[in-house]
Amino acid sequence: MTAPRPGRPVRGSNTGRPLMAALDLFGRRWNLRIVWELRHGPVGFRALQQRCDDMSSSVLRQRLTELVDARIVAQEPDTAYALTELGRGAYLALRPLDRWSAAWAATLDEDGEH
Repeated sequence: MTAPRPGRPVRGSNTGRPLMAALDLFGRRWNLRIVWELRHGPVGFRALQQRCDDMSSSVLRQRLTELVDARIVAQEPDTAYALTELGRGAYLALRPLDRWSAAWAATLDEDGEH
């Protein structure tokens, strides 16, 4: 399976608008988690698998293949995986959502709904 690409039909968009392609890519289970876990630097396969709650190795390989194909992640010569420049940009785009989600959780806690 190849990664969603802008300009090609993706889930939710026959035109493959860039935002819809990104939402399709990051909406696939584990892809955002992998980006998040690579935010501090390169990580080997087994360590990444452990950081992702010991997901199956076949699913991790599939997701890494998609993210490498999308140029979000690169495999280093020592076989560790790291974010590319595009991947770091995706992580930076997620930071405001991380702050928002913390405020959301705090609000729910205050209301006794969490």
